[in-house]
Amino acid sequence: MRNFLLNLFERLETSIYKFNGNGNGNGKHPVPELSKDNLLFESLPIQTGFHALSAVKNPLEIGIHRSQQYLLKSQNPLDGHWVGILEADTTITAEYIMVMHFLGKIDHKKQKMAANLLRDHQLSDGGWNIYYGGPSEISASVKAYFALKLAGYTADEPFMQRARKCILEKGGIMKANCFTKIYLAMFGQVDWQAVPAVPAEMILFPPGFFFSIYEMSYWSRCIVVPLSIAIAKKPHIPVGDDLLKEIYLIPREKVVYRIKRDQPSLSWRNFFIDADSIFRRYERQPIQCIRRIALRKAEKWMLDHLEKSGGLGAIWPAIVNSIFAMKCLGYPDDHPALVKQIQEMENLIVYDGDRLYLQPCVSPVWDTAWAVIALHESGISSADPVLQRAGQWLLSKEIRNFGDWSLKCKVDEPSGWYFQYANEFYPDTDDSAAVLMALQRISLPETAHKEAAFLRGIRWLLAMQCDDGGWGAFDRNNNKTILNHIPFADFNALLDPSTSDVTARCLDFLGRTGFGKSSQHVRKAIEFLKKEQEKDGSWFGRWGANYIYGTWSVLSGLSAAGENMNASYIRRAIDWLKNVQNSDGGWGETIQSYDDPFLKAIGKSTPSQTAWALLGLIVGGEIKSDAVEKGIKFLLAKQKEDGSWDESEFTATGFPKVFYLKYHMYRNYFPLTALSRYRNLIQNFKGK
Repeated sequence: MRNFLLNLFERLETSIYKFNGNGNGNGKHPVPELSKDNLLFESLPIQTGFHALSAVKNPLEIGIHRSQQYLLKSQNPLDGHWVGILEADTTITAEYIMVMHFLGKIDHKKQKMAANLLRDHQLSDGGWNIYYGGPSEISASVKAYFALKLAGYTADEPFMQRARKCILEKGGIMKANCFTKIYLAMFGQVDWQAVPAVPAEMILFPPGFFFSIYEMSYWSRCIVVPLSIAIAKKPHIPVGDDLLKEIYLIPREKVVYRIKRDQPSLSWRNFFIDADSIFRRYERQPIQCIRRIALRKAEKWMLDHLEKSGGLGAIWPAIVNSIFAMKCLGYPDDHPALVKQIQEMENLIVYDGDRLYLQPCVSPVWDTAWAVIALHESGISSADPVLQRAGQWLLSKEIRNFGDWSLKCKVDEPSGWYFQYANEFYPDTDDSAAVLMALQRISLPETAHKEAAFLRGIRWLLAMQCDDGGWGAFDRNNNKTILNHIPFADFNALLDPSTSDVTARCLDFLGRTGFGKSSQHVRKAIEFLKKEQEKDGSWFGRWGANYIYGTWSVLSGLSAAGENMNASYIRRAIDWLKNVQNSDGGWGETIQSYDDPFLKAIGKSTPSQTAWALLGLIVGGEIKSDAVEKGIKFLLAKQKEDGSWDESEFTATGFPKVFYLKYHMYRNYFPLTALSRYRNLIQNFKGK
């Protein structure tokens, strides 16, 4: 029946198309006419199933059972979802202290707990890093130093002296990134001349215009729009303008703020440097009538995008910037929008003994989808109430409104899934593909509801495919690379272009749903992935660390799409994974591989990265290889008695080279998936 439906779908796909335009790159392209009769959205079969361990002595089965039970215990008992801590570096915690002082409302207990966290994370050289095990980083160190100053620590403290020495060795305060300088300017610690232009007037550029905010990534526009309001108002929070004078490499009054131009003179970077200079001069005397219009429109955009979201964009920097913007616009402390934003900020706090830290956002939809996939692979029935509750919760998170994405992606009905508890304007393709793969594994009583959501989700995902054949995360064709030269874009992620890992996830889902190589969507995606492959056979990982993550994702997607896994380019990837296995049987890759590709796949073995490598090798037909056997033994040996794994390393990515993440659930649901998939396939081999 499965093969029959696959063949039926491929025939239907080639013969029935509904056009939303002419496919010429203007956001409208052909989308198949889909129905429940030609798609594989019924629950996928599994090889085995059990809830309780009964007289099982096999170490593999014991390991799977322990992991399964650990994951089951962490499910929310009320609505069936999962969510783990999403940890970032200390910059967010430092900013939390800044926000309290900006608002003039200091919770001294929380400030002390945040300061404790900063002190505990200080490195031996006096600085702070942006990922576990990494070197000191200048912006993180400056923010931590300033936050500790605000919290009452003096420059004479021994740990502050070490911090100052580290910062000066790295070039001093003026080497910090643009957003750090903007925050410091609000407190009078750097001159506003040090801040690149972020003119509020850019909100007036219409969609489709080359420099429109909609040519930026979703996170960039959510960060920049409220920030442009704050910069236009140039607040000054009185904390003492010389609080950081000791971390200037030269006296503050002698600092030259001119941005150094490139040679030769004709370059896009120089063009934007010149434009920045013009706009900064304009900032001194803006055309007031235009500025007022821009500020009103920016304010309206900000307030409109607060609707049905867990804070603006449901991400930390946008939430914080909106708080700054509202206060700059004169909002009283009891204004509902301001109160809500402050509460959303507080909701991101994680308490850890006498310390606290802030998450950049939360990841319940993503975590729930992968937990479902892992548990189903482990043997939980698709009709089990555990998965049914999770399925109901996931269905409730489907987008049913048009967001920013719809400016370049035309569909009759909105759909898609976001990452957080609420973020209606910004569903993303990666989450949507993962959710749809999870829903494939769940039998729900109200079949019609699932079918309708499933079909809407497929149509939306197909429409979001970019002209280059790949998928970006939140937008279609968000790839104007010259915009990366804008001076305020030094966080290295202004855009949201197609990436190998997201494209592979979409391909993985489409292949499991019945889209074969006769599909133009599949063919274009495969061609995109072939072009993105590295010379050594690996693929870059945009959202996970790094080449191990990217290579696993792509191999899984290609296998699901029906590619010949013995093709030479695929064998290069499989051989690469085998060759980079560590001597202990695991796999690991330092975050530093984003800065230095020569460090790809070099690092301490971790449970999550080992699981990714195993999943890649398994779909590559290496189920009986020594590499896979050693990897399975590594996971079983490292598993704790309670069924979980330890993992200190950051293995996920916010902005490459700038901002990294640690998902606390990665170390549990990915190893369970790898162990279970290995078990299921080995049983198949034994049955033959």
